[in-house]
Amino acid sequence: MLKNYSTRREFLNYGKLSLLLLLNSCSNSSRKISISLQSSFYPQSLKDTLPKSWEKEIINLSKLDLIKNKKLSNSDYMLINDGWINSLNFENFQSLNNLFNNDRLDNRSKEFLNDFKEYQSNKLFPIGVVPYAVVIKNNKNLISDASQSWDFLLAEKLKGKIIFPQSPRIIMSILKKINAKNSFSKLKNQVMLFDDQNSINWLINSQATVAIVPYSQCVKYLKFDSRLSIVFPNKGVPLIWYFLLSKSKVNNQILIDWIKSFENRKTIDLLANEGWYLPFNDEYSQNKYNINSKYNNSGPSKICWENSWSLPPINKKEKSNLENLWNQSSTP
Repeated sequence: MLKNYSTRREFLNYGKLSLLLLLNSCSNSSRKISISLQSSFYPQSLKDTLPKSWEKEIINLSKLDLIKNKKLSNSDYMLINDGWINSLNFENFQSLNNLFNNDRLDNRSKEFLNDFKEYQSNKLFPIGVVPYAVVIKNNKNLISDASQSWDFLLAEKLKGKIIFPQSPRIIMSILKKINAKNSFSKLKNQVMLFDDQNSINWLINSQATVAIVPYSQCVKYLKFDSRLSIVFPNKGVPLIWYFLLSKSKVNNQILIDWIKSFENRKTIDLLANEGWYLPFNDEYSQNKYNINSKYNNSGPSKICWENSWSLPPINKKEKSNLENLWNQSSTP
């Protein structure tokens, strides 16, 4: 009798355990996957590739503590550009090496990843690179000089008429490409303002003549404003990198399928037309880096890409020193 009772109790316990496992499985399968991104930095064609079942957490990185923010900690995946890497706590992310074959990445992205520490590079998957562009308003005569080098920024007629990125690192990297004595002090006279979000609006609605802007944020304006011209100097341009990071181990096959969706030629075309280039090692993606036109609205030329540069990661002390140097010397 006791044996029968024990058997029935074990049976019921097994049943309870099976039910809990079933409920947990259903919960995991029905739970929506979430991804955090700063919406204004990503072209619509990229956002359109995101699976419709995913929840999109729109964030403003400049106003968040990336390490403590709960919204980010609850997201399964994150899209972020290289300028914010030092703000991340990499302990919160998992390695992506086991999900993606590094052969998928092109040499440019592999070389850039080598600039990071191993515990960082293992968790960063390059998903896009965006070149800076020079946008010129109502001044066709500047196009030829601007297409050759960055020296044109010091032209007398541009005094107080240039909108620069709000990034000392970007500006200092451009200064290194200018062949002129005292270029640092001379450039101060050229500044109208520093802006990252509304530079094209300022350019259109002010006395400014030139704006230096990420290509993905200005390309749409070229379609309806004939006053604007775009140039990518042959000496190269700064590059912004965007990375995918993963916090969750939830069904990563969905993540793999999403990355594979970028192999579609139509998707590659749409992204490139919006200023977003895939750093993948397939022939069609790489063809987007091989434009031979001297200057055009379809992206940097092959020679410009070859001379363009990425900004290596810096620590907090280096960043502080750079900002202090810039603040002491660059007030317009």
